Amino acid sequence: MIAPDGKLLTVSVPLDSISVFVSAWKVNLGRVTLYLLDTNLNENPQAYRGLSARLYGGDREIRLLQELVIGVGGVRILRALGINPSIWHANEGHTSFMMVERIREMVQKGISLEDATSVVRASTIFTTHTPVPAGNDAFSIDLVDKYFHNYWGQLGLERDRFMKFGTLDSDRSSFNMTVLSLGLAGFTNGVSKLHGQVCRKMWHPLWPDLPEENVPITSITNGVHAPTWLAPQFDLLFRTYLADDWIKRQDELSMWENIHNIPDQAMWNMHRWLKLKLIGAILERARHRWSQSNVAPIQPLAMGALLDSETLTIGYCRRFTGYKRPTLIFRNMERLKKIINRDLQPVQIVFAGKAHPNDEDGKRLMQQVYNLAKDPQFGGRIAFVEDYDMHLARDLVRGVDVWLNTPRFLMEASGTSGQKASMNGVLNLSVLDGWWFEAYNGYNGWGIEEKANVNLEEQDDRTANTIYDLLENKIVPLFYDVDVAGTPLGWVKMMKETMRSNSPFFNTSRMAKEYAEHFYLKALESAEGK
Repeated sequence: MIAPDGKLLTVSVPLDSISVFVSAWKVNLGRVTLYLLDTNLNENPQAYRGLSARLYGGDREIRLLQELVIGVGGVRILRALGINPSIWHANEGHTSFMMVERIREMVQKGISLEDATSVVRASTIFTTHTPVPAGNDAFSIDLVDKYFHNYWGQLGLERDRFMKFGTLDSDRSSFNMTVLSLGLAGFTNGVSKLHGQVCRKMWHPLWPDLPEENVPITSITNGVHAPTWLAPQFDLLFRTYLADDWIKRQDELSMWENIHNIPDQAMWNMHRWLKLKLIGAILERARHRWSQSNVAPIQPLAMGALLDSETLTIGYCRRFTGYKRPTLIFRNMERLKKIINRDLQPVQIVFAGKAHPNDEDGKRLMQQVYNLAKDPQFGGRIAFVEDYDMHLARDLVRGVDVWLNTPRFLMEASGTSGQKASMNGVLNLSVLDGWWFEAYNGYNGWGIEEKANVNLEEQDDRTANTIYDLLENKIVPLFYDVDVAGTPLGWVKMMKETMRSNSPFFNTSRMAKEYAEHFYLKALESAEGK
C-alpha cells in the first residue's frame, strides 16, 4: 500500500527491544477489499522478514510473533488506512491481540482501563472453530514476558494483572489466546449446535458461578459458499427446475421442494458426468506422475490409475490428523477387502489431503494410507491422490458417491467438506458430530452414533463395524439397484433429499444472516451505547 505522501505505507509493531515494520497488499475481490500483511521489508532484520511468509511451520516463538503482527499490526494498518470499524470479528484466538491493542489506544488517550475494556467488549465478536489444542494457542509465560514487558505499562497495568487476561486459575503457566478472547469479546460462539455445547463445557471454568448451560457461548453453524462449490452443471438444472434466481433465494426452504421436479435420469446423468470428470482428473495426475517423475509403476497405481467410473466411489478427503481417524475404515482388513472386491458390486475409496507440518501423527497416518493403497489385495481400489489442492477438492466433493467422515465424537466442530459434498448430491456417511449432528434426518445419508467418555478402542471397533454393516447391507445394494436405463432410483431419491434438506441451511447466505442478526447488529447497538 502507498501512503498519501507517495511512500510505502508501514506501521511498527514492538517486539522485545526492537520493532518490526509491517506493510499491506490490497486485493480487490469483487466488492470486498482484502488486506494482506507483509513483513518482508528492507527495514526489518532478516530474522523477521519471513513472519508473514508462512502460516505454519515455525516454533512457538515464531507463532507468537505472527500473532502480534496480525493482531497489533492489523489494528495499526487499519488506522493508517483511515479504516475505523464499528465492530470487530475475531476468528480463533490467532488475531486476538487486536482486542488488547484497541484497549491500549484508548488508555493512551486518557480513557480508563475499565471503560476501554467495556468499549472493546461491546464491539467485539469472537468465534472459536475447534476444541483441539492446535486451534487454541497457548504460549509460555516466559515468552509473553519477553515480548510484552514494554507493552502492558501502556495499558496502565502491572505484569500480573496483564497475565490474568490470558490465564486460567487452574493453569498460570501459559497464556491462552482463547481465554484472552473469551474475556474481552462481548459476543462469542462455536460453529455448530453441538460445538456450542462442547465450548460451554470446555470453558465453564471461566464462569464458575454460572450453570454450564448459561455460559455465554452460543453457536452459529458454518455454511459453505454455493457458487464456489456447487458444480456449474447443477446451476443449469436448478435454474430450470428450482428458480432462475435460486442463488439469491438459496436459504428459502420452500424453493428447495422443487428439487423433486428434476427428472431422476437428468440428476443421475449429471452426477455420472461429474464422476467421470473426477476419475479422469485422478488418472491424469497418475499418468503425469509416472511419465514425468520416472517413478516405479506401483506409485501411479497407488494414486488411482486403476479406478473405474462405474464403481461405487467413497471419498475421504480432508486434513490428516489423529482425531479424524483416517485409517478407521481399515480396522478389519479382511472384512474391508471382501467389501471392496465384491463380485459385480465393487467399492473403491479415494483418499486425499494434507497434514499440518508439525503433526507427526498426521504424517504417519498419511504414509499408512499410501502404503495400503499399494497393497495388490485391494485390487487398485484404494487410491491416495497426491498434491491435494482446491481444484482437486472441487472435483472430489462433486464427483464421489459417498463422503466418509469419521471424527472422534465431539472433536469435529463443524466439518464443511461434507456440506460441500451434500450440496452436490453426494451422500454423507459420517459420525453424528459437527454439522452432521444437525443435518442427518434418516433419509439423506447415513449417521453413526458415538458416545463421549467411553473406551476408545471399543468405540473404534463399534464404529468400524457399523461402517462395514452399512456398506454391506444398505449402501452397496442401494447403489447397484438400477432400473432398465441404469439409474439407481433409490440412490437418486436420497441425492435429492440431501440437497433438499441441507442446501438451504448449510450455506454462507444463511450463516451471514445469522451473524448479522445475532451478533453484528446487536454489537453495533451495544457499541453505539458506549
